[in-house]
Amino acid sequence: MRIASPEVNEWIDGFLFVANRPILDLLNTKPVLADGPTELLPDVRALERWLIASETVTSAKAKATLRGWRNSPEAATFLEQLIAFREKLREAVLRIESGSAPTDAFLTEVNSLLLQHPLPALLHKRGGQVVRETSFELVKPTDLWSPIVNATADLLAETEVSRMRKCESCVVHFFDTSKKGSRRWCSMNICGNKLKVAAYQRRKRDDA
Repeated sequence: MRIASPEVNEWIDGFLFVANRPILDLLNTKPVLADGPTELLPDVRALERWLIASETVTSAKAKATLRGWRNSPEAATFLEQLIAFREKLREAVLRIESGSAPTDAFLTEVNSLLLQHPLPALLHKRGGQVVRETSFELVKPTDLWSPIVNATADLLAETEVSRMRKCESCVVHFFDTSKKGSRRWCSMNICGNKLKVAAYQRRKRDDA
């Protein structure tokens, strides 16, 4: 799955990637734009685009499988379930950001999905080192739960919860990977500059 970096374009195929955690980027598929809260995953084709842009799905075979689901009722049902799960995850993340823990009900749901959709992992040699890589086969739409729910589990078990934040200016969530841990905005380009300009204008008014 994609990890954001300064070199990566923040918008990929219509989706925002600034969170440093792909599962948080999933939360950010419902941002507040000029016309208000906007659902960026309105249909299966949009989900297909997000899965590829986020690098949740990378192989040519898996991408071909996704394209074959564009008119699939099963894929449409999965999308509905994923949207519902996304909003429960948003509530859990907001609780974490406020210093609380996710609800027992949500942890039970995540545990159930983990048991139903395990994510296989294999060891490989690379550059003289042994690395552990996860992999999953796409046979049916619900197989997509494997990377999503495992990424959710990793996020919920994160020890540095203080680095999980919501932008001070919008609804976007992110994981702060900066050295000082002082990141305040989803992006300097999106909200950072806007707030800096507003602060500068306030100072100018106060000095007048």
